Amino acid sequence: MKKMLVLVAVLLLMAGVVFAGPGGQKGTLVGYVCNNFNDTFQGYVMEQFKGYFADKPEYVVETQDAQEDVVRQQDQVNNLLAKGAKVIVVVPVNTSAMAPITKACQDKKVPLVYVNRNPFGDANPPSGVYYIGSQEIDAGTMQAEGLGKLLPQGGGVAILMGKLDNEGAILRTKGNEDTFAAKYPNLRVLAKEAANWQRDQGMALAENYITAYGSNLKAILGNNDDAALGAIEACRNAGRTDIVVMGVDATPDAIAAVKNGSLAATVLQDSVGQGRGAAEAAVNALTGVSQPPIKWVPFVYIDKSNVANY
Repeated sequence: MKKMLVLVAVLLLMAGVVFAGPGGQKGTLVGYVCNNFNDTFQGYVMEQFKGYFADKPEYVVETQDAQEDVVRQQDQVNNLLAKGAKVIVVVPVNTSAMAPITKACQDKKVPLVYVNRNPFGDANPPSGVYYIGSQEIDAGTMQAEGLGKLLPQGGGVAILMGKLDNEGAILRTKGNEDTFAAKYPNLRVLAKEAANWQRDQGMALAENYITAYGSNLKAILGNNDDAALGAIEACRNAGRTDIVVMGVDATPDAIAAVKNGSLAATVLQDSVGQGRGAAEAAVNALTGVSQPPIKWVPFVYIDKSNVANY
C-alpha cells in the first residue's frame, strides 16, 4: 500500500498536479517566486497575479519569497520544478544572475515568465521564456522632464536609487541623468546612492543630503515611492518645504502624498498590467497560445493635474 501511494504521488507530480491546502484542492501547479514579499510594489504585482487565477480552479498558484537572496531564489525555482510546476514566474532578485534559473527551466522544458525586472537588457528572451514589464528608462525620463518644468531655474538634485544590481535602479537613474544633460543642464546631480527601495533608507540618505548640501539641494528623486516618501519625512523634520520630491510606482501612499502636495509627482508603474500580464503569459505558454516574447506595460506621469484620476 505504501509503495502504491508513493507511485501515485510521483505520477501526480509528473503530471503537474498538486494538492494545495487542507481542502485537497488540486490542479496544474504555477510557481511564482518573488524577490521580496516586503517590497510594497511587488506585493501589488503578486496580488494581481494571484487574482487572475481566483476563478480558475484548474490552476494552483504557489508563491515563494526569495528575501533578496539570489541563491535562495534559484533554490526555490529548482524546488518548484522538482514538485512538478508546469510554468514558473520570477521577479528577479538580481537581473544579472538569472542564467541558472533560465537554464533550469529550459532543461525541464518548463515555460518561464520574468516580470517587472528584465534580465535580458536589449536582447530578446530565449525560446520558451517571456518578459512582462515596463521600459524602465521611461520612468526616469518622465521624472526629469517634470522636474525641469517645476524648476526652470535649476539647482542641485539628489537621487535615491534602488538596489544597484537591479535593472530598474540603473535605468531610472540613467533616464534622470540623460534628460538633465540633454535638456536641463542647470539641474545638477549632487549625489546618488542606493536606498534599496526602502523608506527608512531613503529617509536616512535624505537627512544626510539636507545636512551636506543645505540650500543648494532643490530636489530629491526616488527610484521608487517608498524611498521618496522617506525623503518627504526627512524634509518635513528639517523644515524644508522648498525641496521637490518625486517617486515612481504610484502606490496608494504616494497618490495620497501627491494629493496633499507633499510629493510633487510619481510615475505609475502598472501593477495590474504587470501582474495580470504575467498571469496571461503563463497561461498562454501552458495552453500553446502564440504570444510575443516581451510585453511592454507603459508608465504614466502623475502630478496634481491628473492625480484625481488615480
